[in-house]
Amino acid sequence: MAQWWSYRPADLLLFSPRVYWRMFELQNAQMWPLALLTLSAGFAMVFLVIWRPKDHGRWIAIILALLWAIVGYSFVWNRYATINWAMAYVAPMFALQSILLLIVGIASDGLVFTQRGFAGWSGLVLIASALLLYPVLPVFSGTPWRQMQLFGMAPDPTAIGTLGLLVLARGRYLALLFPIPVLWCFITGLTLSAMGSGQAWLALAAVAVVLTTGVRLALLRRSPPNTG
Repeated sequence: MAQWWSYRPADLLLFSPRVYWRMFELQNAQMWPLALLTLSAGFAMVFLVIWRPKDHGRWIAIILALLWAIVGYSFVWNRYATINWAMAYVAPMFALQSILLLIVGIASDGLVFTQRGFAGWSGLVLIASALLLYPVLPVFSGTPWRQMQLFGMAPDPTAIGTLGLLVLARGRYLALLFPIPVLWCFITGLTLSAMGSGQAWLALAAVAVVLTTGVRLALLRRSPPNTG
């Protein structure tokens, strides 16, 4: 019997890479054309952030809550949990994130998307990755295009896009909305790394961007005002 330290992360996987990527193909086929609507919802939220009409924060929170519920049930619970028993415990976290988004979004001061500068650019990069980069990743990885991951259908781009939007936001209870998407990016980053997939770095880079932005904003708030 091999010693525990001789095991590699890949030895602990409960599924093969082929089975993993096949999940996205089945998800896209079964949920089509809803996938077009969820992707369109992502672009709609970008326009809401740019134009900032009345109650834009509430509408964005409601849309995100709906998308997290869809992904949590249709993908994490119905598909991922069938090949990875741990996902049965992760799926309720998606439901919790959906509830938190509704609570925070409906709160009187809710979410206001006013961040600019470094935080603004960081958020836009994450959103662009979720909406534009993930759908074309099969072109670079050599996997069938049917296995593309779409925002609002697959958890990785949904979590990264959500983090991008949250980085752009301000709100009293905003901090409550970060832990679950960050945790998911960390989990999926480790999983993809164990499979030898370069996509692992996208999820882990998203975590790094969020942490860097958070530290930078905290330092700016603590720095004394320039009175010169």
